[in-house]
Order: sequence, then C-alpha cells, then structure tokens
Amino acid sequence: MTEKERLLNETHQQFMETGLNSPEKLGIMDHLTSPDLMGFGTTIDERIFSVADLKSLITRQREQSQGMEIVWTINPVLRKVTHGGNVAVYVDEITLELTVNNEKIKIALRYSNVLEYRDDKWVVIHFHGSKPENVATEEDTWGIEEWKTKNAALEKLVKERTAELEKSLIELKATQAQLIHSEKMASLGELTAGIAHEIQNPLNFVNNFSEVNSELISELVDEIDKGNTAEVKLIAADIKENSGKINHHGKRADAIVKGMLQHSNISSGKKEPTDINALSDEYLRLSYHGLRAKDNSFNATMKTDFDPSIGNVNIVPQDIGRVILNLISNAFYAVNEQSKKGIQGYLPTVEVGTKRTGNKIEVMVKDNGNGIPARVLDKIFQPFFTTKPTGQGTGLGLSLSYDIVKAHGGELKVDTIEGECTIFTIELNVTG
Repeated sequence: MTEKERLLNETHQQFMETGLNSPEKLGIMDHLTSPDLMGFGTTIDERIFSVADLKSLITRQREQSQGMEIVWTINPVLRKVTHGGNVAVYVDEITLELTVNNEKIKIALRYSNVLEYRDDKWVVIHFHGSKPENVATEEDTWGIEEWKTKNAALEKLVKERTAELEKSLIELKATQAQLIHSEKMASLGELTAGIAHEIQNPLNFVNNFSEVNSELISELVDEIDKGNTAEVKLIAADIKENSGKINHHGKRADAIVKGMLQHSNISSGKKEPTDINALSDEYLRLSYHGLRAKDNSFNATMKTDFDPSIGNVNIVPQDIGRVILNLISNAFYAVNEQSKKGIQGYLPTVEVGTKRTGNKIEVMVKDNGNGIPARVLDKIFQPFFTTKPTGQGTGLGLSLSYDIVKAHGGELKVDTIEGECTIFTIELNVTG
C-alpha cells in the first residue's frame, strides 16, 4: 500500500469515526473536509453546505442520543479511485445498535463519501447518507405494506399499554386516596388524645362553679327568708360572676370540640378570617397532650412568641390547621427521639411563633432535635419519603402540607442544622 492510499484510508476512517462516535473531536473536521463540502443526510432537512453545517448536525445528533448506548459496525461495499488517482469514492453499509431503556434497536445506514487529493492530503468534498428502510419486495419498493403491518401492530400495542396505564392510574389514585385518608386519621388520633386532656380542664371549671352556684343559691334562699337584702345582693353577685366563668369555660370546651370537628371534616376549600395565633396555640397544646397520652414519660418545654399585630388571616382553617399540627407533631417527635439518647443537660424544646412583615405572615415551628441530614433535605417534601422507622410514618405529612401551603399561594420552607435544630416556616401572603 502506497503512502497516498494509506492517507486515503486514514482520512475516510477519521471522518466516519468523528461523525459516528467522537463528537468531542469535531475540530478535526476542518482538516478532513473541503471548505466547499456538500452533503445530504438521512432526513429531509439534513442538507450540508459547509463544515459548520456538518458540525451542527453531529452536535444535534449527539444531544438527541443522550442516555443511549450506541455500537456501530462498518461493512465496506465499494472502494474506488479515479481521475488519475486524485478522486476516490467510498461506499459503506453501517449498522447502528442503540440501547434505550434496556431495549435494543438496530438501524441500517448506507453512506457514500467522495474524497479529493489536494495539497498532499485527502479531503471529503461530498457525502450522502440514507436509511434503506421499508423496502420489503420488488413489488413494494416504498415498503407501504410493511409499514401498514408495523403501524397496525404499533397501534394495537399502544391501545394495550394505554389500557394498562389507565387501570394502573385508577388503582394508584385509589391507593393514594386511602393513604391520604390514613394520614388524616393518624393526625386526628393525635388530636383526640390531646382533646381529651384539654377539654377536661374547662369542664372541670364548669362542674366546680356549677356546684358552687348550687350551694350559693341555697344560701340565697335562706337570706331571702331572713330578709337580709345586703347579703342577698352579695350572694347574687357571686352567682353572676360564677355564671360568667361557667359561660367562658363552656365556650372554651365548645371551641375545642369545633376545632376537632373542623379537623376531621373534609375541607370545604372556603377561606375565612381565622385567628392564626389562637389556631397555632391550640394545636401546640393538643399535639403535646396527644403525644403524652401515648407516652406519659415524655416531657418537653413549649414556648410561644405570637405577633399580636397579625389579627385574623383569610385562610382555609381546616387545611392550615392540618399543616400546623403536622409540623408541631413532627417537632415533638424529633425532640422525643433526641431525648431518648440520654444526652446530659438536654432539654427537649418546641417553639411556635408568628410574625408579620408587610403583606406576609410567617408561622414558625422550631425544635432542638437532631436536625435533618443534608443528604435527604431535598427529598423531605416528596410523597412517601419519611425518615421515621417503618410503620411510624406514611411519608405523606410534609408532602400534603407543602401542597396545602402552595394552594394558599404561600411557601413552606425548612432550615436545619444537623445535630442541633430544625425550623419549618409557613409563609403566607395577606392583604390589609
């Protein structure tokens, strides 16, 4: 083989390898091709009239093949040198084997290159690529019958897959609805235990003052019989004061029951003016006593810092209540787990606060638990992700909370220092 023939084969091989498998070496195309290069690819818009066009085509093909594994083989068909040994025609059949999502696809290509010997080197002056597909028989050179057969099979497969996907989607929605219901019932269970404790307090006042009033009424009758007007007035004043306290604590018990009913009901989605400070304070104590009902050895310090300037906020109270309850319950869980480690001097503490800044209000829930590991921080709002042991969490609490806050046009944010603390912040836009 002469040096000229060796250069010819080397130029052709480098041109094919760069086009098929080495896009990072695109710069070499400037040396392998003629400035007036022309070529046609396998699709209608692949028309090349410069080296820049060719580089753009190769780059586009590589972008479209990201994630694919490509193996190619070349089978030479023609090698011909003409015009005094200065023009060469190379024709090859190429088989590309693509692996996409573990599925192998074979593509057949035919390539012809025309090379010219200039200034002591070979350059590609023209190329043409085509896909010899759908040519089934001599009677059907367009491959229409084969195309119809493949298309019918593909349509059948698509229908079957669509039916399978629709069935899976129905089952997934049913499972999702069941899990969401389970998550809500779990939070309701925590509430119920807390409510049993909270409601007992005002009921005790109601019962005690009712008994006192009964005694005072007996005394009142005695004093009336005696005609002691001054004493009658004093006793009547005491009865009135006690009745006011009975009314106050009765309303307190009523509010607790209504809060539970609101939480257990399906949200109406209707926003209404709500005292978010009272809502947060309510759920802080209910969540604490709910945990205490399950584990009476647990104790924690509760701190509050409510901004009195917030006033009523237009929210869906059932929904935002669920978010606050979930964040507080998670905070108590975190400090409870930390306290089990027996760290000397550790005081489990959960803080709940609110703040208004301009047209935004924030509800913050902070705990001094072990924090959230950095490796999972970007996953905590994903459905079904949980750091709790199996059976202790569905992984839907934070996901549902995130969706609820987003539906209110707000943001749910988290700041954490691993080993020290975690702060969840509900940020809501308000007007007025």
